[in-house]
Amino acid sequence: MRCPRCGFSESKVVDSRPSENNDAIRRRRECAKCGFRYTTYERCEETPLIVIKRDGRKETFERQKLMRGLFAATVKRNVDVSVLNGLIDDIEAELRDGGITEVSSIDIGNMVMKKLMKVDKVAYIRFASVYREFKDVDDFMEELRSIADE
Repeated sequence: MRCPRCGFSESKVVDSRPSENNDAIRRRRECAKCGFRYTTYERCEETPLIVIKRDGRKETFERQKLMRGLFAATVKRNVDVSVLNGLIDDIEAELRDGGITEVSSIDIGNMVMKKLMKVDKVAYIRFASVYREFKDVDDFMEELRSIADE
């Protein structure tokens, strides 16, 4: 594991424990060169989940990519990272438990929006604006009306 700060490849494990969902091992590591501490997660290798993009390309599912999108949607909102990790865990578990090996990015986006709506409506609108590619204020207003009616 390379240090995210200096790139050195040697580290020591300072603490190790199961993650909240017991689906991974959470390890606190310390870089042997610069002393920076960081967290890694060790998960059981599973059959890769393939995401079919809107243009037909296929790529493997990446938790971090989804997390980046959720971070962008929740910036300056009072949403804890553990909630976002739980949201991604739920989506990934739902897909894997269903025996799905290929899923469209549209389906993943819809799953995220459904779960994000329950977490934070402002984050939901932010995510929807990018995911649904809002073109103007009318698109925002239409989405706002739809969630206000619920």
